[in-house]
Amino acid sequence: MSQLKLSSFVPVPSNQQFHNTNHILIQHHSNPPNFFKISCNLRELRQRIATVKSTQKITEAMKLVAAAKVRRAQEAVVNSRPFSESLVNVLYDINEQLEDVDIPLTDVRPVKKVALVVITGDRGLCGGFNNFVIRKAEARIAELRNLGLDYTVISVGKKGNSYFVIRPVSVDRFIEGDGFPTAKDSQVIADDVFSLFVTEEVDKVELLYTKFVSLIKSRPVIQTLLPLSSKGEVCDENGNSVDASEDEFFRLTSKDGKLAVERDKVRGKSVFLENMEFEQDPVQILDALMPLYLNNQILRALQESLASELAARMNAMSNATDNAVELNKSLSSVYNRERQSKITNEILEIVAGAEALL
Repeated sequence: MSQLKLSSFVPVPSNQQFHNTNHILIQHHSNPPNFFKISCNLRELRQRIATVKSTQKITEAMKLVAAAKVRRAQEAVVNSRPFSESLVNVLYDINEQLEDVDIPLTDVRPVKKVALVVITGDRGLCGGFNNFVIRKAEARIAELRNLGLDYTVISVGKKGNSYFVIRPVSVDRFIEGDGFPTAKDSQVIADDVFSLFVTEEVDKVELLYTKFVSLIKSRPVIQTLLPLSSKGEVCDENGNSVDASEDEFFRLTSKDGKLAVERDKVRGKSVFLENMEFEQDPVQILDALMPLYLNNQILRALQESLASELAARMNAMSNATDNAVELNKSLSSVYNRERQSKITNEILEIVAGAEALL
């Protein structure tokens, strides 16, 4: 909310619409060359003060609700990260020790079409949370178009759905959440992603969501979900890498004048020894863990996104409450000063009339 500055009070002549009242002018000085004026009488000013107080109560209540929910969401994010990271490490380590693995979800093929799972919020009043994710998605779509690749979007969240439905974007499915995400919610998305990849309708799947860093910081990220490649380099038919430069797991770096893909710090040390032997066929282990991997990665992205949304809403409502308090103080000060000025003028008129009768 922009800072308001109070101007002087200008009496209105008696031949205008408001007789024997003063207009109160409030000038907006966020851009000094272009400012506008708001004029109102005492009655309108009282209504504005009442409206600001009512808005303050609403924003303060929304702040408290978001603060109560964000703690639970933050705990879910923190508790799910160790398991998710360990699962990814196990899958990559098993995949590295196998050759010619015949598992559909590890099939690295030339990319012709990419599926983008874009996770947004279901509600507004959370600052720029939804806009940041949508801008990230639009930038990635533009990048894929420049590479000459086809794409499809799986939109998760009401805000993303309302955005993509009116734009010329290829959308495979719209999905809406309901409260805190569960494994059942993520399974719906995982089934759709699995179907698209196994039937070779798409050759790569990427997650776009907001990663929760702290209560005051979050950032939209891109994460390669499929295929599960230990090298992290997926190319198109011409051999050009189609990995995002800001991929959460694989990052493009410059090496000897050429682009190279390096693992990020997200992946820890190997959990298996080099000479370890598996009692069960590693292919069966990998095949059994892949559905769990899909569900877990999508569920973690939903949890991170929800925690970021609640934190953004808490901060936005906190700022709105503070602005409402300041605006209420300013309007109350103007109202009191104008009321005192009006009383003084009436007293002066009475005294002047009494002196005229003497």
